[in-house]
Amino acid sequence: MNLDEIQQIFFQECDEGLATMEASFAAIRQGGDDPETINTIFRSVHSIKGGAGAFGHERLQAFTHEYETLLDLVRNGTLALTSDLLGTIVGAFDMLADHVAAARDGGDAPADGAMLARLVAASTPAAAAAPTAIAATPAVTGGDGFDDLFALCEEPVAAPAGGGGDWQVRFVPGPDALDNGGDPLLLVRELTLLDGEILAADTSRLPALDALRPDRSYLGWTAVIPGTVAEDDIRAIFEFMDDCALTLTRIGAPGAAADDEGGAIVDLLDEPAPAPPPMATTPEPVAVATILPPVATETATPRAAVPPPAQTIRVDLDKLDRLVNLVGELVITQAMLAQRLSEHALGGLSELTDLDHLTRELQESTMAIRAQPMKTVFSRVPRIIRELELETGKRVRLDIVGEMTEVDKTVVERIGEPLTHLIRNAVDHGLETPADRLAAGKPEEGVVTLSAAHHSGRIVITVADDGRGIDRKRVRAKAVERGIVAADAILSDEEIDNLIFAPGFSTAATVSNISGRGVGMDVVRKNVQALGGRIGINSNLGSGSSFALSLPLTLAVLDGMIVTVGDQTFVIPLGHIVESLRPDQDGVKVLGPTASLLDVRGAYVPVHRVAEQLGIHGAQADPSQAVLIVVESDTGQAVLMVDSIQDQRQVVVKSLEANYEAIPGLAGATILGDGRVALILDVDALISRWRRDPRLAAAPLGLAA
Repeated sequence: MNLDEIQQIFFQECDEGLATMEASFAAIRQGGDDPETINTIFRSVHSIKGGAGAFGHERLQAFTHEYETLLDLVRNGTLALTSDLLGTIVGAFDMLADHVAAARDGGDAPADGAMLARLVAASTPAAAAAPTAIAATPAVTGGDGFDDLFALCEEPVAAPAGGGGDWQVRFVPGPDALDNGGDPLLLVRELTLLDGEILAADTSRLPALDALRPDRSYLGWTAVIPGTVAEDDIRAIFEFMDDCALTLTRIGAPGAAADDEGGAIVDLLDEPAPAPPPMATTPEPVAVATILPPVATETATPRAAVPPPAQTIRVDLDKLDRLVNLVGELVITQAMLAQRLSEHALGGLSELTDLDHLTRELQESTMAIRAQPMKTVFSRVPRIIRELELETGKRVRLDIVGEMTEVDKTVVERIGEPLTHLIRNAVDHGLETPADRLAAGKPEEGVVTLSAAHHSGRIVITVADDGRGIDRKRVRAKAVERGIVAADAILSDEEIDNLIFAPGFSTAATVSNISGRGVGMDVVRKNVQALGGRIGINSNLGSGSSFALSLPLTLAVLDGMIVTVGDQTFVIPLGHIVESLRPDQDGVKVLGPTASLLDVRGAYVPVHRVAEQLGIHGAQADPSQAVLIVVESDTGQAVLMVDSIQDQRQVVVKSLEANYEAIPGLAGATILGDGRVALILDVDALISRWRRDPRLAAAPLGLAA
């Protein structure tokens, strides 16, 4: 593995650390400002700082140094976490994300002067009150006893007045120091490379033999380092050991005491290690035994009850994509084999049934590998909200539901831009100003809710607000003014709501950095449709609006209904289908030579002849003799008229863009069990095309052979 690959791993860990910090800030806003949450934020910043220094990202390292200095004052109790201080810490997090992005992309580092000044100003008032000796650290009274020890790590400790002798180093790796391949003895070896000597090993935490666990760290060490060694060089040894308590003090010249007391490092590692002398034989500011609780207490609450961390491995996405493609080809081959065997009356073989089950399970497991939680997208939203609050002067509370809902990685990567537009629209257009909300009898703080859930084989992402709702009169007037609809057009509430997705539509009075150019919502619909999804609106004037994005869980496979139109075979995605039926003569109302309506339980729904739209010859022309499939689209229900239904099955989606070119009305293609290619209908695009101008039904797309 070369240096570039290692650096990429560092940036991946940066992203994970930033996501962890964002989650911690969300917990703090909900009242979870416990010490462990602050420690989590500190450790994330500290890890980024260490990697930044290793790879020469000096601006990033300098910023994280000031950042962790302030965080350390908060976690050791020197500074109280007030709302103003939290604002500074969160603002520094945003700047840190910009620094990481600049370092990763090779761009210019952000202008962080103002934020650095805020960090220094927030840290300076506490400097005089900060303890200058470790002896001032309060003793631990509960828990594992390591929280206060961790607070002693990494930051410089003031030497006693008149000090100038050798360094005494006392370090106690935490109980979990052996996790992830950790080895505390490496620290010991590094100290000896600085001409250090081990004075003693602290065995006070070593339990009885029957309670000893091989995956736990119990020992601590005291070493002496020549005074000529720089303090920073000593601390650098512990740079990446977060789970370790470290004290560093100046002592008098040890003379021969080191050899008499504890021997050299070779003795400690190779000999049976006789019981060490008491730790008090060397000068010390604090006795380790007063800080660490007896390990024997572990027998009362076994650590085995804590589940082990999940084991993970990073895999290149190209390799995963190749695996998905191969599994897709396997599914197609299995379908072909089943087709051939059924033609020879062997379709009922139990082995064939087992193969079908195994193939489907393999496919589902492979797709699950690509699945990612929506948290990776949702974690960006709090920063967007904070920026919008500053730009608009509004107060916004963000509620997130279902962030661990999983969906295909491709969907996760491509849904970010539509969500950003919807969030900005909700804050800018949806929520009122604090004064307007108070006048309307609402709290000053508006609420934006972001949720995700699985529903009927799809993922539904909802962005809702409790703002003013859609003013349909104003929307219609703007649409008429911009020539989007005719002045005498008769539109339902649903159709008026959907006008906001028209290209160039905007109700903003002025153009700002947030809105006003009429491109945001148009982009939302196009991107959602490109993912094979649809978007619905529910709005009530005065009480808010919600936008629901219904997307496929994966873009690689889908459940579909195989239908015939003339001599052609098509696939209709099952997620769009409401029902299918053969109507009687009275169920269909004919309007002119081509238009028809189907009576669906008292509601008349337009019938779209797929053959006419796609230019297919030889198809059934009489609706009463055809099969009518009621589908749900972005603009409501519609009916697709086909000749017959062949089957319902899971199909592997092949991209038309990658293999031919994009065709309006088609979402892709698949290979059937008999080897034929079937085109997958883009239901939303077909119905949208017809509704824009019904005369297009007579202008086929020209797919006939």
